[in-house]
Amino acid sequence: MSLKKAYLLIISILLIDQISKIYIKTHFFINEEVKVFDWFRIHFIENEGMAWGAEIPGTYGKLILTLFRIIAVGGIAWWLWDSVRKQASNFLIVAIALIFTGALGNIIDSVFYGVIFNDSYHQVATAFADKPYGNWFHGEVVDMFYFPIWEGNLPSWLPIWGGKHFTFFNAIFNVADFAISTGVGILIVFNKRAFASKKEEVLPLED
Repeated sequence: MSLKKAYLLIISILLIDQISKIYIKTHFFINEEVKVFDWFRIHFIENEGMAWGAEIPGTYGKLILTLFRIIAVGGIAWWLWDSVRKQASNFLIVAIALIFTGALGNIIDSVFYGVIFNDSYHQVATAFADKPYGNWFHGEVVDMFYFPIWEGNLPSWLPIWGGKHFTFFNAIFNVADFAISTGVGILIVFNKRAFASKKEEVLPLED
């Protein structure tokens, strides 16, 4: 795969990610939900920036996470460039591109959203608000896709969780999270193909 095709993949997914987040942010308030099917809902939440709705405590934890992600994205970008230059497997290049796009998509939220939008609690946020909800590098990541495939009480005979209410699958995520998970999944499932021996000759990058 050429670098141009990798860029096209990255830009396409990044646009879908940001358009979907901005739409949700400017049309929903926190915890508002629209049921598409019983097993699929649009449910708006925000989190501190870890994938699949996870959060980290502490004021500086958020800043450290954002800075770490920026450094990590720089490393992933170099890995992508080097893999294309060395004519690596398309499985590897696509996987790296997906991981890079997902990380970059959530970084955009973390870096910019806090100074672009006002808060979404009990109201629909507006862009370029006079009183934004946060600061640079302290924005919250927008999540919206919720797939409660099964929900109910577990059998009482199960140890620890028996008789408790349980939802599968209860993570709420966004396009960027899905891109990261898909990229990692490709590396795991197609490991041998992704990391197949590279060509000995290093060729110039295609346009």
